[in-house]
Amino acid sequence: MRSICLTLPTNRHCPDTITALGEEAACAAAHFDIDVHLLVLDSCPPEDHAAHAEALRRLPPHPRITAHHLDEAAQRDFLERVTARSGSAKPELLLDLMLPDGLSYGACTNRAFLIAAALGCESVHRRDSDSRYQSVDGRTVFPVHHELLSLGRRAADAVSGVTESDLADGLLARRVAMVGSSFVGELSVDIARIRDTDPGVYHDVVSLWAPEDWTPEQKRDLVEESFAGAGTEPFAADHSLLTVVDPMRVDMCNIAFHGETVSERVPLPPARDTIGSDYFLIHLVHDARLPGVLHNRNIVNYYTGERRTGPGFLAYQTRFAKFLLSMLYFHFVYDRMAEAGDTLLDEDGRARPAAVAALARESTGLDTAENVRRLDALDTAYRRLGGPYADFADLLAGRRERLLDEARGDMADFALLTEAWQGLVAAAKATPPVRPPVAPR
Repeated sequence: MRSICLTLPTNRHCPDTITALGEEAACAAAHFDIDVHLLVLDSCPPEDHAAHAEALRRLPPHPRITAHHLDEAAQRDFLERVTARSGSAKPELLLDLMLPDGLSYGACTNRAFLIAAALGCESVHRRDSDSRYQSVDGRTVFPVHHELLSLGRRAADAVSGVTESDLADGLLARRVAMVGSSFVGELSVDIARIRDTDPGVYHDVVSLWAPEDWTPEQKRDLVEESFAGAGTEPFAADHSLLTVVDPMRVDMCNIAFHGETVSERVPLPPARDTIGSDYFLIHLVHDARLPGVLHNRNIVNYYTGERRTGPGFLAYQTRFAKFLLSMLYFHFVYDRMAEAGDTLLDEDGRARPAAVAALARESTGLDTAENVRRLDALDTAYRRLGGPYADFADLLAGRRERLLDEARGDMADFALLTEAWQGLVAAAKATPPVRPPVAPR
């Protein structure tokens, strides 16, 4: 019987989300012949951690569902053992990239990948704590349904489980590497207030994540579809498409990866304080022409209050600015991956870590003049908005050189982690996620 990992990384109070995740696990176990490892990676303070533990205790028991609730101390213990066993000459550096002192969207999911490997799971199914499921006619529509119908199967065998397929015949022998959907509700990036205050400034800011040489028309089109997910239309009936999935159509709050093909081969960039750093594998799956399934069980996105006031506002805007700076390097890598195409895969149709690491490392040699211009444009735009945005522009002005260096350094870290990833995965498979209790004498 195959095992899957349904995971929720969180750094915020979310017992209701954990209860809903338990319901999704129960749905998966009821309809598929699988074992479910429900994994909550908890970076919250003790009071919230206790509330999450209570939510997990209240889940109805099921013989094929096992809950794992790991705080950062337990995660660190696991990672220390894995990095030491990996054979790397730099275990301390790898540990820092896997569990940094600061927020990292990529690192938290990388930890889920390694723990899933330790648990013997074939796939990882990720959800977010600031999202919830849709329902229709009193029935909750869980994404795991579509994920388990197709993930890991040969595309030719998955055709019968989808509504339609536009996959080229030459790709039908490859495995379905990713199944995903998007979200409805608020923008995925908390910049709607900029749009509502000054649409012109919103265009100027959002267009900064496009390649600098794009035409005005291309940038305008990007701005119109950016961060909007699937819009606001509620779920009505299922639809699924077997295809090479467009990265703009899926979101990391609603995604599943096949381990042997993708997530055990290449990690996510571990950049600190950078939104969007966890979307890399979506692009890799697309550019390598690995089959995927795009379905319409979109998750509902909403915002929590801390990112809109005081220190939370400044921290979130910093993550957004770092996202814009990261695109200098990611666009380079994405373009080269698109050119590489099938050569990103080995003879068994699995992602080749060495190919990805080489491109990431090459990108660190890029001229940073484009990013200097991005910072200049961002400064101008935020000062036009005034108020807290002008205060953020002041903060940004004092950190320019540091931010430029961090963006380059983040890609160098990604290259290093990708080179070490297979050793880490192999070590994880030989390492229990939690140490067994010491027997009394």
